[in-house]
Amino acid sequence: MRNKVDCQRYLSCSVPSTGQVVSEYESKYHAISDLLDDHPEILTLVDSDLRALSQPGSRGRKATFTSEILLRVMLVHQIEGGSLRATEIQLSHDVFLQDFVRLGNRPTPSYSLLDRCLKAVRPETWSRVNELLTQSAQAAGRIEPAVLRVDTTVVETTIHYPTDTSLLWDSFRVLLALLQHARHQVPGLIDNRFHEKKVKKLYLFITRYISSRDKKRQRKVKKCKARLIEQVERIHAVATEFVDAMAGISDGVLLSLVDEMRDHLPNIAIILDVAKRTWISGEKVPARERIFSLFEPHTELIKRGRRSKPVEFGHAIWLGQTRERFITQYGVMEKKVPDNYLPERILEAHRATFGAMPTTLAADKGFRGNAEAMKALREKVKVVAIPERLKDFADAAFVKLQHFRAGIEGSISCLKRVFGLLRCQYRGFKSFASHVGLGVLCHNLVVLATSPP
Repeated sequence: MRNKVDCQRYLSCSVPSTGQVVSEYESKYHAISDLLDDHPEILTLVDSDLRALSQPGSRGRKATFTSEILLRVMLVHQIEGGSLRATEIQLSHDVFLQDFVRLGNRPTPSYSLLDRCLKAVRPETWSRVNELLTQSAQAAGRIEPAVLRVDTTVVETTIHYPTDTSLLWDSFRVLLALLQHARHQVPGLIDNRFHEKKVKKLYLFITRYISSRDKKRQRKVKKCKARLIEQVERIHAVATEFVDAMAGISDGVLLSLVDEMRDHLPNIAIILDVAKRTWISGEKVPARERIFSLFEPHTELIKRGRRSKPVEFGHAIWLGQTRERFITQYGVMEKKVPDNYLPERILEAHRATFGAMPTTLAADKGFRGNAEAMKALREKVKVVAIPERLKDFADAAFVKLQHFRAGIEGSISCLKRVFGLLRCQYRGFKSFASHVGLGVLCHNLVVLATSPP
């Protein structure tokens, strides 16, 4: 059983600093702590998800850490921007941060517990927490939601650059590892030889010479491609047969292996199909029919016309922000929606939060829809600052609003550099969306903590 908060606070052992930089650092955390105390509903929402990590035992044993401690540790991890292990080490040595998370005389939470906590909190919970904080900030007069600027960006998933060759090799080696583990658990059931070294030589040869202009070498590369596909098809068939043979088992280890194979097999079938269509049939397979990672199959390929990075692998998110740099709304798109379809969704989310439409909406030209869409948008919003052509910038008021719009680019950069939204380190779309929600929450807490009341 996990307590929500401690009934009795521990004495603070931290000593206030006289240095300006350290003093600003400490005052930021003190202000965040006051915000959390002033909004107990935040802890209530997170506590409902964290309770799933601690089931009541027969002896009534209570969990070591309260939900309040775990929430504050998650915030420290996201704000400081280190790894899970680095957060554990920093907390164990920093008395001030121990006081902020209200650790008392407890040991430092392990990085594995912190990882489970980050996985346990649902993306809907972080979204609701941000909405509550936004409504509270408006009620306190800290933000003015009448003027809104919006933009989109991409948060990447942690994958290597995908090629058909590398995806086939990933498929082979993952299935091989699982089948070898299963062979140790059930001797004699799998007697196939998989020729790992030969398959790896095929993969390396293709990778090294696929861009060669020599015709003789290209013919050899083509043969190696066909052989690599055959080898992956063969091990895929063996794994499928093994999964079918293990139906109804009760052994825990074998059950976990079978479940993992069952998750991978459909994605590997898609990878094989794409490779055959590309290499053998010569088709150009569209991105929507591809898988870009065996481990993160939800990853999208996104083109935004950036010269430095023509393609990105992850998911697009949209953000809405006020003049005070406070992010009032955000959304994580599992399938990217073109920017010109987003204004309607953004305005509805704004009205759901504040009860009224904004008076001014500023965005870049990607958000401009057709004539009918823009007419409907102007009927809802008094001032729409979305450029269409160069002569729009002849209006001084329009230019001023576009300068205001450009401010969200700095916040996006801050989210990526400081709050971990450059690349998500967690697997699965649910954890991806939770990571974005926690990053936005930390950004908003820091904005409220460091801005004058």
